[in-house]
Amino acid sequence: MAHGGDVIQELTADHREVDALFEQIEALPAADPQRRELADRLTLELVRHSVAEEQYLYPTVRRYVDDGDDLADEEIAEHAEVERMLKELEDCRPGDGRFDALITELKNSVTAHVSGEENRLFPMLAEVCSGTALADLGEKVRAAKKNAPTRPHPSAPDTPPANKILAPGAGMVDRLRDMLSGRGKQG
Repeated sequence: MAHGGDVIQELTADHREVDALFEQIEALPAADPQRRELADRLTLELVRHSVAEEQYLYPTVRRYVDDGDDLADEEIAEHAEVERMLKELEDCRPGDGRFDALITELKNSVTAHVSGEENRLFPMLAEVCSGTALADLGEKVRAAKKNAPTRPHPSAPDTPPANKILAPGAGMVDRLRDMLSGRGKQG
């Protein structure tokens, strides 16, 4: 969840972690119950990551990057689509054809999103922000991930200030639900 470094290093490490979770899910037989546990971990990581980006990365992109509003809007729209799929995935079980279809659809969407961030957005951000600003942003992203929701909330606000106000409360409720259900435990 928290890796360290500047915002680009932090978010890139998240991307690799998500890639590894997709690989683990795909390596297991279709009906293996561990696929559900891995899908829950995948959801948890993607939601935390998205919330942190929406709270801190995209406002910075809007402010400092040329055409930043359009870029941020595009990224947020991609997040909304991923969150919709994650919400649908919550009700699916391994062995169900819809589970496999959603994992494939999610992987394709997330891979395209990650590619856009790493090959386009991150280099643009690195050009306009100082190393100190990127490091500070990394700290803010790590802090946001600690309090972020762990479950998809497709109808929740995805731009400041509403997302910064509501996400910690949703995150607290999600973490309580996770604790009571055992969801997201690594083991």
